[in-house]
Amino acid sequence: MEEEQKQGSFLARVFWGPFSLIGMSVAVAGFLVDQGHKFYMVDIYRLGEKGRVQLLPFFDLVLSWNKGVSYGMFQQSSWLGALGLSLFALFAVIGLVVYLAHVENRVAAISLGLIISGALGNGMDRLHWPGVADYFSFHIGSFEWYIFNIADVAIVAGVVGLIYEALFMSPKNVSKSP
Repeated sequence: MEEEQKQGSFLARVFWGPFSLIGMSVAVAGFLVDQGHKFYMVDIYRLGEKGRVQLLPFFDLVLSWNKGVSYGMFQQSSWLGALGLSLFALFAVIGLVVYLAHVENRVAAISLGLIISGALGNGMDRLHWPGVADYFSFHIGSFEWYIFNIADVAIVAGVVGLIYEALFMSPKNVSKSP
């Protein structure tokens, strides 16, 4: 019995920390928003049937199935390849949850929650669609920036938050501030 309690507390320390609830709440909320929006864009609004929808002179909606990772790298054409990318995302999420259990402030927890939500959202897409559903397209004339989705925005915002936290909130930088 005592051994089970030690193992339970070890797992709790590895996977849960003082800011885990905040980070995991952000992750769940972000995941639900991402998946709900993708479901709406693909199955209700039927963006794929509409083609390109211009909203502003520099911003369109257009459905694009990304079968790889960022910027279309590591394209996978088989279900097994998609499963491999989804498993990679799952292992990354497990690592991020462990990292989340050891952060020391809300900014890092929220940032990790955003990254987790994006990784889970894009990983889930690969399992039930032909790829990751991307649809936001910024462009200037014929120059088009890459097409992205809410999960991608969450990942980028999370990375920016972690950089901010590392530069301005880490203990060594905080002690140097006036």
